[in-house]
Amino acid sequence: MSSARPLNYDPHDYEPFAVTVDLAVFTIRSGTLHALLIRRAEEPYAGDWALPGGFVRARESAHTAARRELAEETGISPDAVRTLHLEQLRTFSEPDRDPRMRVVSVAHTALVPDLPEPRGGSDAAHAQWVPLGPEGPRLPGASAVLPLAFDHDQILAEARDRIGAKIEYSCLATAFCPPEFTLGELQQVYETVWGTPLDRPNFRRKVLATSGFVEPVAGPARLTGGRGKPAAVYRAGPATALQPPLLRPRPEGQPR
Repeated sequence: MSSARPLNYDPHDYEPFAVTVDLAVFTIRSGTLHALLIRRAEEPYAGDWALPGGFVRARESAHTAARRELAEETGISPDAVRTLHLEQLRTFSEPDRDPRMRVVSVAHTALVPDLPEPRGGSDAAHAQWVPLGPEGPRLPGASAVLPLAFDHDQILAEARDRIGAKIEYSCLATAFCPPEFTLGELQQVYETVWGTPLDRPNFRRKVLATSGFVEPVAGPARLTGGRGKPAAVYRAGPATALQPPLLRPRPEGQPR
């Protein structure tokens, strides 16, 4: 196919616009789901909280820009950023989503264990892991949900739903457990990401019915601090996808 520009094409016929990337990165800390947020150092929304992100350069892909911006704005090392599995969420393109000009954002998301403490850089005055409640991000000790700049509340909410779906079909949840864990510890990961309690016997039955998800560890059972009998210990199995999937509970009447 020829790469020559059609003779009837004039780029001045089209209004210019910019492309950015925004990143919704999640982890679990102290049994709570956290999102990586920054405080903006520049206008618009200087001083407000937002997702890490920035403009895509002329000679880079959106995926490359996402990794670069994550390293620049949070201080997470390029080596750590390179190992992240960033997944494209979707494109956000409402005409008035950015007060500067028409800006289209390609949002990415990830759920990753053991990420380091971030620090601000580039045009981020500060970067921080912020706990997520059912209604959204909330700074420790604050009573109100933290509003985010641009349309980042919507991006964060959609990304949270995506990572919830991710652990329905993949074995990612075991990465947030110790090398040897009880099914109760695995259940806590699911409850943390999904934000809902699960029925213990039902969860156990589904996990053990999924081939290759977990493997029993030989040796004594573990006391868990509860009043019941010691719990059996497991390790992550060889599977990478869950067949059948471990579906999260849905409100009555809502489709799966």
